[in-house]
Amino acid sequence: MAKLLKGAPVAARLTEETAAHAAALRARGIVPTLCLIRVGERADDLSYERGLLKRAASAGVDVRKVVLDAVCSQAELMSAIASANADPAVHGILMFRPLPASLDEAAACEAVAPEKDVDCLTQASLAGVFAGSGEGYAPCTADAVMHLLAEAGVPLEGARVTVVGRSLVIGRPVAMMLQAANATVTMCHSKTRDLARCCREADVLVVACGRARMVGADCVRPGQVVVDVGINWDESAGRLVGDVDFDAVEPVVDAITPVPGGVGSLTTAVLMKHVVQAAERVAARTKGGIA
Repeated sequence: MAKLLKGAPVAARLTEETAAHAAALRARGIVPTLCLIRVGERADDLSYERGLLKRAASAGVDVRKVVLDAVCSQAELMSAIASANADPAVHGILMFRPLPASLDEAAACEAVAPEKDVDCLTQASLAGVFAGSGEGYAPCTADAVMHLLAEAGVPLEGARVTVVGRSLVIGRPVAMMLQAANATVTMCHSKTRDLARCCREADVLVVACGRARMVGADCVRPGQVVVDVGINWDESAGRLVGDVDFDAVEPVVDAITPVPGGVGSLTTAVLMKHVVQAAERVAARTKGGIA
C-alpha cells in the first residue's frame, strides 16, 4: 500500500508559519491584504472563494472582494484591476478565471501589477519562474506541488522527474521549479510517443494533463512518487477523480497524492504565503517599515 501524500497537514503547517509572519507585519502597522476579483457567480468560483476566505482568516490575511456582473464590460474589469493596483493597502491580486468569453482575459491578466501578481497571471511572473530569478510568484498549484514534495522529504537533486502536461498554469512552471531544485526533468503530453515508458522511467511523476485517469498501471513502477494535480468530475462514479487512475496505480507505487485531498487542498495556503511575502517586500522597501 502506497503512502498517501495528503495536502491538509502540509497546508496547516504552512498556514501557521504564514500567520506568524502576518502577525509580525501587523505589529508594524502593515495588514497583509488580498484583493479578490470575481466576475459572475460561477459555482466553482464561489466554492473556492469560501475555502479561500477561511484560509485567509487563519493566516492573518485580510481579503477585499470586488464582484462584477457576469455581463460587465472590459472597461469595468480593467478599472477594478487598476484600482487594486493603485491601492497601497492591497498587496496581492487574485482574479478568478476563466473569465466570460465576452472579456479579453489575456489583457486583464497583463493589467495586474507584477509585484501584486500572487498567482502568476502575468508574463512577467512567468518569466521570473522560468529564469529562476526569485522575482514574482509561481502559480499557486505549481508551488503547492513543490511544498508537498518537500514536506514528504522526496529527494529532488539528481532525481529523474517526468511531468505530464505542458500548460502555463502547472506543467511548464512546475518543470522549471523542479529543474531549479536540480532534478532532471522530462516534459510529456498527450502526443508523446510511448508515454507509458517515459512515465515508468521517472523517480517522481507529476501528472497535470487534465484528462481523467489518463495515467494507469502501465505508466508506473514500484519505488515511484506520484503527484496527481488533476481534478475531474466522473459522471459515472459521481465523484471527483484525478488524472491518475488511483485504484490501479496506488498498489504499485511507493507514494501518491489522493484526489481530492492532495495538491488542491494546499493551494489556498500557498496563496496566503504569497500575499504575506508581497507585504513583506513592501515593508522592506518602505522607510520605517510602515506601508
